[in-house]
Amino acid sequence: MDERRSPIAADDTALAIARVLLEGFNRHYALFRDCARAAKRYFEGGNWLAIHHLVRDRIDFYDRRCAETAQRVQREFMSAGLAGSGADALWDRVKLHFIGLLSCKILNRTYYHNRFLFVRPAASTEYLDADNPSYRCYYPQRTGLRHALIDLTLDLGLERRFADFRRDLRHVLAAMRRRLPRPFVAEANFQIQVLSSLFFRNRTAYAAGRLVNGGATYPFVVAIKHDSEGCLVVDALLTDAMELALLFSANRAYFLVDMEVPSAYVAFLREIVPDKTAAELYTMVGLQKHGKTLFFRDFLRHLKHSSDRFIVAPGIKGLVMSVFTLPSYPYVFKVIRDRIAASKDTDRAKVKQKYALVKHHDRAGRMTDILEYSDVAFPRDRFTPELLAELEAVAPSQIEFDGAQVVIRHLYIERRLTPLNLFLANADDAARIRAIRDYGEALRELAAVNIFPGDLLFKNFGVTRYGRVVFYDYDEIDYLTDCNFRDIPAQPPDWDEMSSDIWYTVGSCDVFPEEFDTFLLTDAKIRNAFIAFHADLLRAAAWRNLQRSIVDGAVTEVLSYPPSTRFQARPQAGISAAIAAAAQ
Repeated sequence: MDERRSPIAADDTALAIARVLLEGFNRHYALFRDCARAAKRYFEGGNWLAIHHLVRDRIDFYDRRCAETAQRVQREFMSAGLAGSGADALWDRVKLHFIGLLSCKILNRTYYHNRFLFVRPAASTEYLDADNPSYRCYYPQRTGLRHALIDLTLDLGLERRFADFRRDLRHVLAAMRRRLPRPFVAEANFQIQVLSSLFFRNRTAYAAGRLVNGGATYPFVVAIKHDSEGCLVVDALLTDAMELALLFSANRAYFLVDMEVPSAYVAFLREIVPDKTAAELYTMVGLQKHGKTLFFRDFLRHLKHSSDRFIVAPGIKGLVMSVFTLPSYPYVFKVIRDRIAASKDTDRAKVKQKYALVKHHDRAGRMTDILEYSDVAFPRDRFTPELLAELEAVAPSQIEFDGAQVVIRHLYIERRLTPLNLFLANADDAARIRAIRDYGEALRELAAVNIFPGDLLFKNFGVTRYGRVVFYDYDEIDYLTDCNFRDIPAQPPDWDEMSSDIWYTVGSCDVFPEEFDTFLLTDAKIRNAFIAFHADLLRAAAWRNLQRSIVDGAVTEVLSYPPSTRFQARPQAGISAAIAAAAQ
């Protein structure tokens, strides 16, 4: 910036830049809300593929608007000195004028100088007002619980008719009464509070609320679906803490929900699922960039109030990633190696493509969400010598030392899980059987959404705090429909059985399910458990049958809540049905 400019002129420039940034954000959030409104229309019309596309495409909205805004700032204010000598003073003024968003893409090598960025909250969003209330209140003592629920349903604004609303109402009332203590005494403040907008994901709409009575609060979520005739049905009432936590798990696709004041929605949800952080909930309602900001803010706070050091993550070392963790923090940090083992047949660009695929895909509750960061600075004295030595040895291009900081140019952050191979090694018989059964269910549910993990080794799967098996190593992931599932051809009669070669050719996309038995099920107890529940997964015909279903346009939903919570059992089109058909 020209030092001869008057302070008033400089301040005018900073204000103009701040306005451009605000316009960029306003455009982003207007498009964001348009997606949520479109989701309601698509849900009403049963256009499930369109909802899937909305969720996938919306993920890139923020980056696109940031790129557009950064280009505009550079184009319109190039003469103002956006970088170089004097730029710090300009950006200090811009930050004063703009509280909320600042793109760091036009800063020159100041990626971790927090004085320009919003690592700390600059404004409270707790008391923002909205033209319409974020949640509605209903008072059963005035009109009765039944009428309160009818009013609640009408206020959701769904135009498609319910198949049998009286039946659904009976189901909800019965489930609610089972959840409430007996005897139930209504206090003076007895009320039902429900967020004004529905949450949409896949083929289901959700109404999130809580019942307040005296000092007690009972959270709930109502799941609404279409029946086979296209009419609406209330499918389930979720009230259990684990059910609600799994519904809002970051291992699933993000919700589409129209929010005038997102902070009000997140505050409400935190009372429904108190074990979720604000960062996780902002991410789950589609504001993943703000979720990343809050995550990093929480991470810096944890570093400040802890003293342990980053270490190499326990378990079998990967051939593609170097993984480290902070024992007191429930996440792992993954850096792509510079030299990837030749057996993996991949490179950095391909690995990043695989992780981007997962970010944009329906994770079906079986793939961990990913936080991707660039140019992150860590305190150097918080690294063990062993970890620094490994990073310098396997990923030197990704490491830079800047005084007391270690800057990692690119990394992924995922929630830390117990590797399945370590879990199985230490589990008793009952826990081992449950884990192997759920491992097979994870393969089925991933296949139902057109995902094949590629590398099925137990070390690439983890066990969550809720005991669910999920996949977290994505460097060999692929679309199921891109795989070629084959039976192993019969051995020729003249083949030398002592030969180390095989008698058939193998293409790059070939998968032989029969081989799963050989390289996965080497332990007798594990093999017996897998065969008891998932013997069909060892046959190629079942997988080929599912591929045909996907190619034919079937849109399968993996339920976000346990089937046992459903009011009426309804068959779900998916891999289980496809495999059963293929096995006959």
